[in-house]
Amino acid sequence: MSAVVTTQLAERRSSLLVTVLAFAAPVIFVLVPLAIFLVYSFFSVDQGTIVYAPTLGNYVRFFTDPIFLPVFWNTIVLCVSVAVICILLAYPAAYFLTTLRGRWRYALLMLLLVPLLMSYVIKIYAIRSILGLNGFLNKALVAIGILQQPSTLFVFNMNAILLTLSLLLIPFAILPIFLSLERIPQTLLRASDDLGASGLQTFLRITLPLSLPGVASAASFVFVLAIGDFLTPQMVGGTSGFTFGRILYSQFGTAYNWPFGAALSVALAIVVICAILIGERFGRSRGTSV
Repeated sequence: MSAVVTTQLAERRSSLLVTVLAFAAPVIFVLVPLAIFLVYSFFSVDQGTIVYAPTLGNYVRFFTDPIFLPVFWNTIVLCVSVAVICILLAYPAAYFLTTLRGRWRYALLMLLLVPLLMSYVIKIYAIRSILGLNGFLNKALVAIGILQQPSTLFVFNMNAILLTLSLLLIPFAILPIFLSLERIPQTLLRASDDLGASGLQTFLRITLPLSLPGVASAASFVFVLAIGDFLTPQMVGGTSGFTFGRILYSQFGTAYNWPFGAALSVALAIVVICAILIGERFGRSRGTSV
């Protein structure tokens, strides 16, 4: 009897240890840094030295300065636009994959996900070479007569950031949508066909509603990745493509104002958390309502 009790206690201890380790990693690597940023945001800098005295000056500066808040809202609009473009491009690709049968489905899926294995910087340079003055896009538009001469419309501005982020983040939108479409029971589609529904009616009444949780996940995922990106605006934005990520980068770099950078990071973290919660809530509500 005592041996059984000892075994049960050992199993409970091992289970408790596994649980503690599972929660320890997110706490140490996610919550603790966020807490440190939150604390730092209430400090200030005086002549290059951090003053460890509580103050709300950083947040007052963020909400009252004529530069930071407009850039913040413009960045949010930009990232929402990136998410919309990625969804519009990723949904047809994911839907096409679900129509394939056998090994071709997953072979093409792997090909679409191959860019995720490449260097982020190399991909940005490749896209910039396509969008540049002497790039493929300008040459093609001039060749077909849409433009008289190469244009700077696609490089070193907000348009370049929008296009580059959309191209870079499409694979992150394809996968959640593909998984959502793949989980739709084929019996529902066959039943719709047996009842005389057209392909369009089946798509609008069955496929699209049941895939909306994947669309919501993809949109929130792309938005979070886009709003936290500072490298892409730095490389393709130029002087006119200034985003909130570049401001954050400058505060922790050349400006050496970590407390103000921490305050900006807190504002960005709030937006990210809200985007994740909205995506999760919308996806769950749509998933349970159909």
